[in-house]
Amino acid sequence: MEKSVEILFTETILKGFLKVFELQTEVKKLGDFENYVFEVNSSDKPVILRITHISHRSKDEILAELEWMNYLNKQNINCPEAFPSSNNQLIETLPAGDGSCFFACLFSKVPGYPVKIKSSEFNDQLFHAWGEAIGQMHAVTKNYQPSKERKLRPTWVDEELLDIEIYVPNENEIIKNTKLLINKLKSLPVKKDNFGLIHSDVHSGNFFYDGESVHVFDFDDCSYHWFASDIAIPLYYSIMYGYQDASEREREQFATNFLAHFIKGYEQHNTLPKCWKEQLPLFFMLRDVTLYSVLHKKISPEERDDTINKMLEALKSRIIKKEPIVNLC
Repeated sequence: MEKSVEILFTETILKGFLKVFELQTEVKKLGDFENYVFEVNSSDKPVILRITHISHRSKDEILAELEWMNYLNKQNINCPEAFPSSNNQLIETLPAGDGSCFFACLFSKVPGYPVKIKSSEFNDQLFHAWGEAIGQMHAVTKNYQPSKERKLRPTWVDEELLDIEIYVPNENEIIKNTKLLINKLKSLPVKKDNFGLIHSDVHSGNFFYDGESVHVFDFDDCSYHWFASDIAIPLYYSIMYGYQDASEREREQFATNFLAHFIKGYEQHNTLPKCWKEQLPLFFMLRDVTLYSVLHKKISPEERDDTINKMLEALKSRIIKKEPIVNLC
């Protein structure tokens, strides 16, 4: 979290949100990268409280996210349900000390458990279930109609992290190649069967697994995007965290196997978008750009450890060379 937001988030704000959602006072912090996320209890049942500063998301953006999530939940998609507060509101607002504000929303905790990339359960069966989960989401979302009064979630090109010159103003080659990539993506066809509202970030840290099915959470980055991006991201992060130091051949072999099982699962519920495989390298490179931006935005140079610096160097190298994280066979 940026320092400017950290100093605004106080115990008083947290207690205020716990009260309005009628939650118990004992909390367990789960994360604080882009949102403050806590596991808390409601009537002795675990739930997830997420608190967001207005600099990250507007109230309308969050409402659009929650409306889609609850639609998916009603369509029997394995994802959280958003719960109302004691005021019957899906979002509550509290002021911060500088005149800005924080928003809070409450979710059910999905069943299952996290699967680490080095775990024996990070295997073909999981890849198949992962593909199923995303295929199901894409299939039911093709018929989704947001409320007419609701502001839509942003499209991919509205992502502020694509304004990379804000975060690395002196890296001219990075800025130039980012603009070239954006123009390539703008030339891709946009149709109902290949483009729509997607999760945008279904890596292994954003779902639990129950041994059979994947239960997706953290819809904070959902946007209007190509469906193929939701296929690219699981593979991208699996390679980044599982095969970072592997040879190019080892990465390619893993990617081939991963996609074989993932796609079988996906196709059980949805038709693959045309040219999806040819487009994956573009979405790998797009994620390199947004990850490079967000790491510069969220983590100051003095706070970066060796792992972050190594990641930034790898991202920078690929962006400059215009190379994807893996070449697909």
